[in-house]
Amino acid sequence: MKSYQLSPTQIQTLVPHMGSCIASDMITVQGLKVAYMYREEAQSSDESGWVFLSGEEGDDYIEDPENLGFYEVNVIANYDADIIAHLNAPAGSHFARNEQGVFERIDFEAMDLE
Repeated sequence: MKSYQLSPTQIQTLVPHMGSCIASDMITVQGLKVAYMYREEAQSSDESGWVFLSGEEGDDYIEDPENLGFYEVNVIANYDADIIAHLNAPAGSHFARNEQGVFERIDFEAMDLE
C-alpha cells in the first residue's frame, strides 16, 4: 500500500474536472515537484492525456507500472499548483522547468535525449 504525501481530506478543488492523468510516485509518494509534463492524445473521454514526472525517474523506474498511478488532474494540481497555468495546452505539448524553476514549453522533437 502506498503512503501518499497528501491525504484525500487535504485535496482541494483547484481545477475543474479534466479527466485522469498519469503521475509518478516520486511526486505523489515522495513529494517531489513536477519537473516535466506532457500531454498525449486522450484515449477516452475519461482521460486528459497528461503525464507528470519529477525528472528523477530513470527508464527502469518508468517501465515499472507500480511506480506510476492514475489520478484526477486536480489531485496532481494539489501536489504542484505550478502545473495549473499549462493544463489547457493541446495534446503534443511538452513543458519542463527551467533553471529558475519556471515551466517553459519545450520542443520534444529537438531534445537531445542522450
